[in-house]
Amino acid sequence: MRKHWIDNLRWVTVLLVLFYHVIYFYNNKGVFGGIGGFGDYPQCPQYQDVVMYILYPWFMPLLFLLAGISARYALEKYPAGEWFKARTRKLLVPGTIGLFVFHWMVGYFNTAVAARTGVFDGMPAVAKYCMMAVSGTGPLWFIQVLWLLSLVLLLVRALDRKDRFWSWCGKAGIVPVILLGILFWLGSQTLIRNPRPESLDGLLNLYKPLFYLIPFLLGYFVFSHDEVQEKLGKVWIPLLACAVIAGGILIGTTFGQDNTSPQYLTSPLNILYGWLMCLAMMAWFKAKFDRTGKFAAYMTKSSFGLYIVHYLVIASLGYMMKTYTQLPPLAMYLILAVAVFTLSPLLYEVLHRIPFLRWCIFGEKKVKPSSDTPR
Repeated sequence: MRKHWIDNLRWVTVLLVLFYHVIYFYNNKGVFGGIGGFGDYPQCPQYQDVVMYILYPWFMPLLFLLAGISARYALEKYPAGEWFKARTRKLLVPGTIGLFVFHWMVGYFNTAVAARTGVFDGMPAVAKYCMMAVSGTGPLWFIQVLWLLSLVLLLVRALDRKDRFWSWCGKAGIVPVILLGILFWLGSQTLIRNPRPESLDGLLNLYKPLFYLIPFLLGYFVFSHDEVQEKLGKVWIPLLACAVIAGGILIGTTFGQDNTSPQYLTSPLNILYGWLMCLAMMAWFKAKFDRTGKFAAYMTKSSFGLYIVHYLVIASLGYMMKTYTQLPPLAMYLILAVAVFTLSPLLYEVLHRIPFLRWCIFGEKKVKPSSDTPR
């Protein structure tokens, strides 16, 4: 029986990612990416940037948790080889071939500022295209890492062929589940505190594969159990209350800092808030949103596609408004928010109806897979 609360939590989180990127694109807190804000902090506080502090500590770890749960359910129904083949098509194809077919356009706007400085002058067109394709990775880092973790999972499963460890994890009570946040903290310690310039340190901190491996495996081994989900659902109110308190203290004491820096991400308060929010969101949706309808069913089907295409809308429109217009900041935010939630679905609906593009950009076969296809 399909667990609608997981589907609903996934697509709601994806929508939060879209909104996060609207705010992130114009942030002035030193967060890498985007085009910059409308003045320097603290002279220009840009209090709307608080959205980044609210969402960033938990929404991507939560997506990896849900991916781990879904991987467990899929591997109970399908052979490992078939599941991984489907994962490769769904994740690796868009994360590699899709860069050169579609996301080079995102890279065009990501490199537009550098292009104005003349850094590309004299560079062959093929080299420019390749640089734009790689620069267009953007949010696709998530599916690239998820494919790698799916491969790691197959190796981990080989050590637990009889599911003894998985069965043991299902006995966890609510206190041990909360204390699993210690593993969340240990994972954060794999970040490089002082990344070296002109090295791959910054790329490792961006992808954070060892950090995201923790929630992915916890999803597979612990939170895929019905018993654990039931225990969470019963305490959703205190979990959410504790998460809100921790988040309020975190934001109140750190607003203005780069909330994506390794020093910020490894702080105990950030880890506490992030972990409690992951638990609280799963508990809340398990308790209150384990149902579906027409809109929810559509979002369940299309949220992956929206995630794939949305950043082109933000990068292109956000860049052009900031560079070529004198619109007030509030108007830019409103226009960009409306655009990403309307144009992204339209773009997805057009592209996924074209067979070749459907395969390259979304990793979908010629015949659209059903809800029972390995996920």
